[in-house]
Amino acid sequence: MQKLTTLLDRITIEPKKTATSCVIWLHGLGDSGAGFAPVVPLLNLPHNHAIRFVFPHAPEQAISINNGFVMPAWYDIKNNDLHNRADMGGVLQSESLVQALIQEQIDNGIPASNIVLAGFSQGGVMSLYTGLRFEQTLAGIIALSCYLPIKDQLPTELSTANKNTPVLQHHGKVDDVVPMSAGKMANELMKNKGYNTQWKTYPMAHSVLPEQLNDIGTWLTKYLAD
Repeated sequence: MQKLTTLLDRITIEPKKTATSCVIWLHGLGDSGAGFAPVVPLLNLPHNHAIRFVFPHAPEQAISINNGFVMPAWYDIKNNDLHNRADMGGVLQSESLVQALIQEQIDNGIPASNIVLAGFSQGGVMSLYTGLRFEQTLAGIIALSCYLPIKDQLPTELSTANKNTPVLQHHGKVDDVVPMSAGKMANELMKNKGYNTQWKTYPMAHSVLPEQLNDIGTWLTKYLAD
């Protein structure tokens, strides 16, 4: 039987010099790693940065809300209720897959403290969920246009290792897929528990903007600087 920790196929973009840090960037529902790989030049990182970017492809599975249509997804979406839409069994399976990607980088010489876990939409849900529960301290967590999977509460079995890890949250003011209120709820829950969160909104729908990508690049430079 295939183990859940089998490493996912991915697109990897290496820096011009030997990588000393890594960003693992998780895409949204129905997308693939190829959807976000082109953003790297738009981050306007320093020319001599040493950040490896890993853009994994989620497994394909049937999505209930889309009449069972099979597509790349980190978990099944059962219905439109943001507080009860995520199939938690699928979330836990994908958490194992993401943990394996992090461990791969650690095994290759990049410490967890130099790894940022990023994601958009479903991928952002996974970056938050996995990052807050991961048992080694990460460099940062980026959660774009997303929510928390378990109603209006933080995940269970939170890891103290990432209590002080910087968490960057971005959301579109006119997002009609994941309402801004859902992202703000996640932000408030973390802030109320003392997490190191940064929240910013942009005049956009369920997408990313050049200005936003530049801001992400500035943030990555701050936390992944040599």
